[in-house]
Amino acid sequence: MGLFSGTIQKIEQSLDYSSAKNRAISTNIANIDTPNYKSKDVAFKNVLNDALESSIKPKTTHSKHISFNQTSFTPYQVVTKNNTTYNNNGNNVDIDVEMAELAKNQIYYNSLVDRINGKFSSLQTVLRGGN
Repeated sequence: MGLFSGTIQKIEQSLDYSSAKNRAISTNIANIDTPNYKSKDVAFKNVLNDALESSIKPKTTHSKHISFNQTSFTPYQVVTKNNTTYNNNGNNVDIDVEMAELAKNQIYYNSLVDRINGKFSSLQTVLRGGN
């Protein structure tokens, strides 16, 4: 059994997702005046659904069967939005949308950091013997 039943690993993956989203938003904002630049987004749900649908649940019925270890995957991917154009130069970055997404992502990231700090604080309390 893993420490915290995999909670820290899930928080770590969520922090990776939030960091990737922040990079995509920052790139979009930096390229707001670049002609023909198409904004990027980080897709999470579609990648997760594809992984769940394609996962095979092996069953071993004999001790000599090869065990299947679950491979790690990145639960997100960066996608380019090619189907829209907001500016005359072919650029599709909407600064209002990007700033709103940045604020939302920052709140999400900070809540994850608070959660992982709580986990480490609990571990530290246990190691000190409850003091």
